[in-house]
Amino acid sequence: MVVKKKTAKVEAVVLDEQKLHLLIASLSVDGGEDGVRHVAQTLQSCLELTDPVQQIQLIKKAGSQLEALNEEEPDGALLEACLHTLSLVYTSLQSKNPLRRAIASALGSVPAWLRERTVNSLCVCLSDCLSTSTSDQHPHIVDTITACLDGFVIGERCINKLLPEVLQFLHKGLSEYLQQNSGLAGRHIAQAQLMHSCLAAVKTSMLVIQRSQESISVSLQAEQSPRTLEDTLSSLLGCYTHILTNEEFIQSVQSTAGMAVVLLIRSVMGYGDEVASVVNSLLCSSTQGLDSAPQWLKLRCEGLCSRGRPPGVSLYLCHGALAMLSWKRSLPGPQWEQLLLLVPNTLLGLDVSIKESSTAMVVARVLTLWSSAALDCFHGELQPCPPLLQQSLRGESELQQHLLEHIYSHWEHPLDGVRHQTRTLFRNLLVLHQRTNRPTSDPSRDPYIIELTHSLLGLEWHMRGKYGSLGCLVELYGAMYLLEIQPQLPSRLLGLMGDQNLAPYASDLLERLFVSHKTELTGETAAEEDWMEGWHQTWVTPLLQVLCRARLDQTTYILDYFLPKLLRCSPSSLAHMVQALQDTPPCSTGPSGSRGALGALMTCLRAARAQGVVPPTEEGLWGGLVPLPLLQQALIHKHDQVRMDALGLVCESHRSTEVLTSQEMDLIRHFLPPNLNSQSPGIRQQTVSLLKKLLCRMKDSTVLLQKRLIQERDEEQRHRDQHTLHLYKEFLCWLCGSLLKVLLPGASFSKCLMSLHLLCLLGQIFTFCTGPDVFALGEVVTSAHAQNVLYCVASNFLEVKQLASTLLRELPPSAVGLEVPERMRCVLQAALDLSTSTKPFDSVTAAHLLNLLLQQPHLCQGLQLCAHEQGIDSSFLPPQTYGTDIMELNTLAVIQFLLDCLKSEVSRAESSLLQAAASFPLYGRAHCITAVLQHLNTVGLRHTEQWRCMVSELIAVCYRMSDVVSPVVQSSSPEGLIPMDTDSETSAGLQRILQEIQPRDTNDFFTSARELDTHPEDGHTPTPTHTPSLNTGGEGYRVTAQMVLVCCWRSMKEVAMLLGQLCQSLPLHYNNRDADTHTGLITEEQVEGVGLYFRQQLLQSRHRGAFELAYVGFVRLTDMLCRSRSQALQQLPAHWLSEVLEEVKSSDPSSKLCATRRSAGIPFYIQALLSSEPKSSSCSLLKMTMRELIALAMPSEDRNTDSSTVPQVHALNILRALYRDTRLGENIIPFVSEGMQAAVLGFTSPVWAVRNSSTLLFSTLITRIFGVKKGKDEHSKKNRMTGREFFTRFPALYPFLLNQLEEAAATVESDSGQVKLHPSLFLLLLVLSRLYPSPMDGSSSPLGLAPFMPFIIRCGHSAVYRTREMSARALVPFVLLTQVPSTIHTLLQELPLEPGPQTQQNHIHGTLLQVLFLLRSYQTDSHRPPPAGNGIAETLCQRMWLGSRQNSCLVTRGAFLDVLVCLCRPRVSLLEDSEATDLRRGALSILMASELVTSSPSSPRGPGSTQYLLSLAQLVLSASLETPDLWGGPQPSSQLLQSLLLCSEYEVREETLQEVLKRLQEEEEEEKERKRPQWLDETTLSNLTSLALHETHPQCLAKVLDVLSVLSSSGGLQWRDGARVVSQEEVLVHLLALTQGSAHSVELHCAALTLLSQLVVQLVTSNPQGASAVTCLAQWGTLVCSCCSEEQPEEVKLTAAKVLVTCTSSVLSSPHLPLGLSSTVSLWMSVFMLLQDEDQEVRDSASDFICNMPAALFKTGLPGVSVCPPAALDSGVGLLCRLFELWGQVPAGVLALTEWLLGDEEGGEAAEEASSLDEEEFLFEKGDLNLWAEPVQWVKLLHRHLDSLILVLKQAQAPNITDPDQLYQIQTLATQAKVQALSSKQALDSLPALPQFSCTMEHARVLLQHQRATLVLDLLERLK
Repeated sequence: MVVKKKTAKVEAVVLDEQKLHLLIASLSVDGGEDGVRHVAQTLQSCLELTDPVQQIQLIKKAGSQLEALNEEEPDGALLEACLHTLSLVYTSLQSKNPLRRAIASALGSVPAWLRERTVNSLCVCLSDCLSTSTSDQHPHIVDTITACLDGFVIGERCINKLLPEVLQFLHKGLSEYLQQNSGLAGRHIAQAQLMHSCLAAVKTSMLVIQRSQESISVSLQAEQSPRTLEDTLSSLLGCYTHILTNEEFIQSVQSTAGMAVVLLIRSVMGYGDEVASVVNSLLCSSTQGLDSAPQWLKLRCEGLCSRGRPPGVSLYLCHGALAMLSWKRSLPGPQWEQLLLLVPNTLLGLDVSIKESSTAMVVARVLTLWSSAALDCFHGELQPCPPLLQQSLRGESELQQHLLEHIYSHWEHPLDGVRHQTRTLFRNLLVLHQRTNRPTSDPSRDPYIIELTHSLLGLEWHMRGKYGSLGCLVELYGAMYLLEIQPQLPSRLLGLMGDQNLAPYASDLLERLFVSHKTELTGETAAEEDWMEGWHQTWVTPLLQVLCRARLDQTTYILDYFLPKLLRCSPSSLAHMVQALQDTPPCSTGPSGSRGALGALMTCLRAARAQGVVPPTEEGLWGGLVPLPLLQQALIHKHDQVRMDALGLVCESHRSTEVLTSQEMDLIRHFLPPNLNSQSPGIRQQTVSLLKKLLCRMKDSTVLLQKRLIQERDEEQRHRDQHTLHLYKEFLCWLCGSLLKVLLPGASFSKCLMSLHLLCLLGQIFTFCTGPDVFALGEVVTSAHAQNVLYCVASNFLEVKQLASTLLRELPPSAVGLEVPERMRCVLQAALDLSTSTKPFDSVTAAHLLNLLLQQPHLCQGLQLCAHEQGIDSSFLPPQTYGTDIMELNTLAVIQFLLDCLKSEVSRAESSLLQAAASFPLYGRAHCITAVLQHLNTVGLRHTEQWRCMVSELIAVCYRMSDVVSPVVQSSSPEGLIPMDTDSETSAGLQRILQEIQPRDTNDFFTSARELDTHPEDGHTPTPTHTPSLNTGGEGYRVTAQMVLVCCWRSMKEVAMLLGQLCQSLPLHYNNRDADTHTGLITEEQVEGVGLYFRQQLLQSRHRGAFELAYVGFVRLTDMLCRSRSQALQQLPAHWLSEVLEEVKSSDPSSKLCATRRSAGIPFYIQALLSSEPKSSSCSLLKMTMRELIALAMPSEDRNTDSSTVPQVHALNILRALYRDTRLGENIIPFVSEGMQAAVLGFTSPVWAVRNSSTLLFSTLITRIFGVKKGKDEHSKKNRMTGREFFTRFPALYPFLLNQLEEAAATVESDSGQVKLHPSLFLLLLVLSRLYPSPMDGSSSPLGLAPFMPFIIRCGHSAVYRTREMSARALVPFVLLTQVPSTIHTLLQELPLEPGPQTQQNHIHGTLLQVLFLLRSYQTDSHRPPPAGNGIAETLCQRMWLGSRQNSCLVTRGAFLDVLVCLCRPRVSLLEDSEATDLRRGALSILMASELVTSSPSSPRGPGSTQYLLSLAQLVLSASLETPDLWGGPQPSSQLLQSLLLCSEYEVREETLQEVLKRLQEEEEEEKERKRPQWLDETTLSNLTSLALHETHPQCLAKVLDVLSVLSSSGGLQWRDGARVVSQEEVLVHLLALTQGSAHSVELHCAALTLLSQLVVQLVTSNPQGASAVTCLAQWGTLVCSCCSEEQPEEVKLTAAKVLVTCTSSVLSSPHLPLGLSSTVSLWMSVFMLLQDEDQEVRDSASDFICNMPAALFKTGLPGVSVCPPAALDSGVGLLCRLFELWGQVPAGVLALTEWLLGDEEGGEAAEEASSLDEEEFLFEKGDLNLWAEPVQWVKLLHRHLDSLILVLKQAQAPNITDPDQLYQIQTLATQAKVQALSSKQALDSLPALPQFSCTMEHARVLLQHQRATLVLDLLERLK
């Protein structure tokens, strides 16, 4: 995209009158030579003009005249006047004005003899400015000084000449800014301007010092006294020091001041070793090296070396030293070397003390700058590098290690910039290592690089920093180096491309690798064919495998990030990809959920076409690379992404003017109808985006074709172009018509949305005009189409409403018809009626309709009629609106009308809120007013007086509305405000209840419970404002509590939105002290009043709904306050904030603040005030607030009573809200440590409320630190941090957590048997368990994790089970991987060697858990050291008693067995093979002696018995299923497995069956030759079938049936019940009964249905003819049909879909009709129902039936490829019609389909009843609506296929139906259809006017009934 460069604004010269006259007078002096007079005249004309462009031309002319002057002819006075004029104008112009540059050019071009006079003239003007300036003019003069030094030689000489004056002026300006800064707290705009001015002044002073280097040196050496320059420089240095040490200044100013300090020192002291010495002293904050500096400089520097300076000072000085000193040559002396090495050490020292992320960003940037400076020292050196540097900068040096540690702690930093800088630093360190280590350039010989590479590759792949670092290694050492170490790297990285967070990093590394690899291969061999095959094998083959086989969501990012890069690198690889994929058969879809070969082909072609790699379309479709049927198939493929890739291939093109071929247009025609109804928002978005590209291409190529038509001489070419344009027009008309046709009543939300989106695109790219346009799309739009679009405004979906409104404005007005007064009046009336509807979304419809009508000139007349009908005074309405302000007048009229209605309704609501809720809820009117205001352009309104009055009225009505509804919303239980009982006895007590639940805003919340007063004193109950009379007598309305609540809530919401809108959008009327009055529509007082209203709502509401709604409006207000130009309003947020903080501090029982468990609206109030503070400011309000809140949140001695903890609770709750607020972003991070401390310490409070708030705060902080949970795994490493990174970012937490843990660990020893639970122990362990060690962690870090270990281990001795578990989990991160074996050994040695009286089971259990968690962590880690003799096996073998019956505690026995399971598994072991064998032998003896095998009378009982048995089962399963060979062969393992299956505990059986199922599925997926695994012997099979017949536990039974399903699918299965063989029919009957009776358990129901259906299919397949004799088949058919109904759970429908797909070939399409015609047709209907189900997974699953249909039935297309559900539905009905022909049942088929077409009459009646009930009773519950199915389209589809089937019947031998049953059926159908047609016609007539708006659903339903009946009657007529 080409962005047009911003042009500078040219402004004319502006001088005050007096100056201007004087100048013109001085130029009009007579006499003088010609040349000078010409210059004077030119300048005079220039000053008299006002057009800036002409002035520039005249200045240029004057410049060339000056250049031409001779030395002989000047007239002194006139020439002086000319130069003075130019200089004066130059100094008066604003910055960036091109006129200033023109004058600089003119002055710069004067001849040499005139230079001195020119300089003098400019000096005089500039000196005048400097001496007479006021503080307002400072920024302008600073800018002028900068301009003088910006490539303007004369200006530079002038500055040099005035050097002392200029520096004094800059010092004076800076001093003033420093003074002003302290008084601007809270005024963000003024503060921001001041910071900007301050930055400009510092930068300019640096520029002046830099350019006047020589002058300064000369002056300082020559200066005697008075020492003016010295004093000025000293004062400037004082200003810089002040900025550096004052944290109120923003970072950019401080950073610049740091550079200025170093520059000034360098300017004074030159480039010698002394400069480095002084800077060294400043960095070290010591005065030792300052002696070489002049006395004045030394004094100033000592001031900067003070002990208490902020840590940022060192940082900015480091930056200054690197930026302002030159490093690009050999260093002048040892002090420079010392400085170069001191800078990184200083910066690394800051790592721990900085808190702000922005400062971390600066540290990272400065370190990178340092590494570049260090590299500069090594550049082009002839002499060798100093040995000190060489030693300190090589890879193994201590400094490099510290820097690497810094990199490892920051490469996961949340700020992108920090991560990027860290990567650059890493690269520079590698280069430094290369430079200091010249001899070995080969990485494989460099031990440092090899070790670094291995440790990087060993890191977890979720660490993003790893990718950039590996990229640096590739860049410096080549890809082959890495591929030799890890050949699997390409496929490993491709596997990571499924993760959205890692994909950009992985693809970047992949690109570096394959590009580098290609370069290396090219260098080795010249001929491409020699190396290309190997390159493809490495990079393209893994890619194709992933594309074909991985799940679609995992390959999205491969398409986005990786594939385009690969094709860019090697375009010729495309042919290889296409060939490889076309060799794969198209039906090979790969695993379920993958895109298969066809999808992969589309993906590759699409990426190639977008990259311009595919040849253009002129040579056949994309150079004949892909056959057309394949593309058509891909466009309606089942998988969304395959369809999108195919569409992308058609739409995307490298050239935007590429002409569309007729084939491409046909492909879009093929794609669009089945794809309009997509439920996935992402796919809708992609479709619209791709079709937009296509339409833009059409537009651009149309322009090209039209140009060619004009220029082209060749007649044939012209004819071709003309034909293409004709095709374009046909296609666009088809597209427009197709999209408009689908917008029928009853169309699904997704289809409406997609069609409207595409129609809006057509309107934007082409137009809907009806004039002589090329395409004239307006002609396609009929009046009926436009009406359907208008009715879309009534949709319940906001997006559809918005798009329909947008589209209506683009359609031809004649088609929309709102210009017709009568039509317009109907729509207006509908809108006004909807604005008082009790359905919330109706008011949104009303608002959209009113906004549509605002453009109509007859609107006011319509409003007058409505006002007349309602008896409202309409004198305020203008008679007719024309001309330019039609929009303003109409808006005014509409708002005034709505306002008058609202006023009267509020008055009625004040007397009866119940009546208002039922008849005219107030929120609709208010919503319409807000919506109409939003569309009004408030700039340049003419009728300001009327607007002002209206704004006042609106604000007053809002307050009244709020007063009416707030008692309900602010009540503690608004839902219970109105009892639903209509019984007279209960309504008698209503007044008392209403009174009792009025909100009470006091702070007794924590201390006293609320009790209802059961005996009110007589006479003391005030009468409430509204008395409900519920259904008494002939009541006209029914009220529910829900209605009242919705009315009140929404009214509150609309009041907040309206007030917010008024404040945000209307111009403000204000006057500042120093300026004129600014006129506007809303006054400062009104804005402040609105703020106080919001304050009251937020601080005193009890109910979340009320304050959340007020918050939205208040945020709008605070945003407006910050940007407002009124000084009074700017200061309001700071004022309100300090007020509320004071109130929070002093919260006592009399306070008005609402004290609930979460502090209600108070956090929202403070959040809104703080988040409006500009991010770029110094955030002083945030810092002040956080300091105060943290002080309040910390526990203190004097705050332990209930009442005094209220401020603490408020503080904790407010902190929680602030940490959660994303808008505060990184600015809140510095306060995380203190927040965490407050949360942990809050747990120790005796008051429940404090502990509760601390819990909430703690969970928020965990999310803030470790990120939002990215998966279900609570302990996933994605939400964890290395210990080093955590403590580097939050250093204050290190000593805090350590002390707290020490204190907590001291309380857990459980020797006494008493449970002592430290309150915050759980929190500490939770935080620590989120940390983990990185293999890169060095031992030198001061924040090491080692001190935590002993305390965590001690926590494992706790008497609380959960604490022991948490301590085990927390220990894992603290043990380095290499230390795991030794730590496990040490822990195991603590276990007793034999049972004894002193045995502490808690200690044993805690230790075993710690061992177990360490083992699991070790086994999952990819970077493990190899096993070595570690003594673990020996230690365990000595303690085998712990797993045997000698150990009486089942819990510790179970834990010991778990440890054995971990160690005996062969995959990853810590043990040598011989040790493992010994251990297995010991384990086996425990198993054989256990309760499972020995016939003990009962299984063990007691705490932990189940857990023990499950651990035992795990060990048995490991022995019998995983590796029976290693456990002594099949004999013992088979015996053990039987004992598990027959175990009495259901948990054991369930676990066993789950494991068996898992093993079977794994073996099935591996698709080995199908031999039965050795553990699955006859006994086991017999046990499994017996279990299936006798198991009583539903989960176990479901698992058994699942296992048998897997077994029976791989071949026949013999069923046995003990010794007896069970017949197939018996099994079927048993399973059928089981399925029918198991509807209560979804899992069991699905498992039984699956197995039953498999057996049915096997039966039918083995004997198609005889199957119908089996009695239960019909029952099975009915059962499957019942599982497909809409109300079934999703799992059941999915199972039914899979069943129907499996039985497609054997039952649904069998020529033998094994179930008979009626049942088969019912099953087909079930398939079609599932294809229209609301759940996408169900639809997709059902659409697979197409793959199993016989190929002979397909007329076109590729048989057996899965298609999307809409296409499957269409094909399915067509295939069924062909089956009717095949079965010879065409008449029966016609009647069956006609019944479907007529629909279910009973269903219709039920729907009617339900909808009438819905309307009356409930406001929200509308039952289960299917938002995807479209009965209208289903009816059309059936009608189309019936047409063709009747045609087949007519062409048959005997066209008439003669069967008497069928004739009777026809008569019945005809009668039903006539009745339905009549009743639906009457229902349509009885609906109100414009029913599409008032009762949309009802209208669509009745209309569809009528349509069905009419179509059926028409078809039956044709049958006769």
